[in-house]
Amino acid sequence: MTNTERIHCRLCQHPTVEFSGNEFYNCPNCHCILRLQLPTAEMERERYLTHNNDVRDPGYRTFTSPITNYILEHFTPAHRGLDFGAGTGPVISAVLKENKYDIVPYDPFFENQPEVLSRRYDYIACCEVVEHFHHPDVEFANIRERLNPGGAFVAMTHLYNKAIPFANWYYKNDPTHVIIYTKETLEHLARAHGFSLEVFSERLFVLTAKQ
Repeated sequence: MTNTERIHCRLCQHPTVEFSGNEFYNCPNCHCILRLQLPTAEMERERYLTHNNDVRDPGYRTFTSPITNYILEHFTPAHRGLDFGAGTGPVISAVLKENKYDIVPYDPFFENQPEVLSRRYDYIACCEVVEHFHHPDVEFANIRERLNPGGAFVAMTHLYNKAIPFANWYYKNDPTHVIIYTKETLEHLARAHGFSLEVFSERLFVLTAKQ
C-alpha cells in the first residue's frame, strides 16, 4: 500500500487510491479527485488577484449567467440570497442587485463579512468556488445549515467524467483546484446532506435543501 492509498478522502473520509502520479488521488466511495498538496492562503490570494473579474465585462456576465438566470427564473426579489466566494468582482451580486434582488456577497479574502454566514438564505450562488474547498465535508455541511427548507445551492464547477483525458485536462492545472467533482460525487453530497440534485450541464448543478 502506498502513502497515497492511506490518505482519506477530505469529503467522505473513505480511504483513497492513487489516480494521477503522486499529485492526485481518487475516492472510490464518492468518486471525487483530490489534489495531494493544498496551497497556502497566501498562494490562493495571489492566484485570485490574477483574475480579471470586472463586473461590467459582458463576457464575465455571460460566463456566470447560468447561475443568475436560474435564480431570476426560480426566485424573486423577496427571497434572500448569498453570493458565496464572490471573489474580486462579485458579478452575480451585481447582476441580481440590478434586478432589485436581496443578495449579499461573501469571500474569505475580498468580502470577509463573517456575520453573513450566521444567517439563513433562500438561495446561495457559488461560481467556480467548490473546487477550492480544502475541507469540503465541513463546507457543504455549513452550506446546508445556511439554507432555508426548499432553498437552493446554485453552483458552477467543471465536472469530470472518464471520457476526459485527465493528464491533458486544463482544469486540473490550476494549483488552487484541490477537489474535482463528478456527477457521482454530487449524488453522494445529495444523499449525505439532505439535498435533491439537478445537474444541468457539465458546469451547472443545483442542490435543493429537502423540506
